[in-house]
Amino acid sequence: MTGAAAAKKSGKKSPSNVIDDPAQSLQTFDLSDLQQYTQEKVYATTASKDFHLFYVGRDDVHNILKHILSRVSVSLYLNMFGYDDDELNDILMALVRDPTVTILVTLDKSQASGKHEKALLDADRKENLSAFNTHIAVGQSATHQISHTKGFVADGKVAGEGSTNWSAAGEGQFVTPGKAGGANYKAQNNTQAIITDPDTVSRFTAELIAEHMIAQKQARQ
Repeated sequence: MTGAAAAKKSGKKSPSNVIDDPAQSLQTFDLSDLQQYTQEKVYATTASKDFHLFYVGRDDVHNILKHILSRVSVSLYLNMFGYDDDELNDILMALVRDPTVTILVTLDKSQASGKHEKALLDADRKENLSAFNTHIAVGQSATHQISHTKGFVADGKVAGEGSTNWSAAGEGQFVTPGKAGGANYKAQNNTQAIITDPDTVSRFTAELIAEHMIAQKQARQ
């Protein structure tokens, strides 16, 4: 029995950021789900229903990303320049081995020797992750510049895009839960947009696929 099933049987509420919990799904995702991670804990009454911009060093961007990625159950298209986050990597490593989830991961060539990138690439080589519907490519832009996209589309429902790299300083990971600041707290000036507008999600999906195919082609040359 899975942890989620056991929790359901016992009547206990599952954690908010977990994998393989059918009670947690992006199929019913609403941007208002993320207001708990803002400094104010609530959006303005005039806030957009399909776009919200969060600020590293002010909002809990790490848990925003974790909230979305832990609920992926269909597909994840990801291009990430800086990929250095233990928790997000753990979520991704579980997803890439799930054959029911289609995954495209594109990494920048200049960043691909980092600890987490290397672990992901090693898993691909050793386990043939394409057999699990996971496809990983390392490359550059079409004009051989850095692949600087920092974004994803999850389950064809939710897009994330901005200047935020996946790292402690990039996301401004909170030292004290629910509160920015504290000893050893570091935060870059970064933004993280979360988008549910269907047209933007569709167009960004196409762009992420195109960037992945470019990186794949470069790897074969």
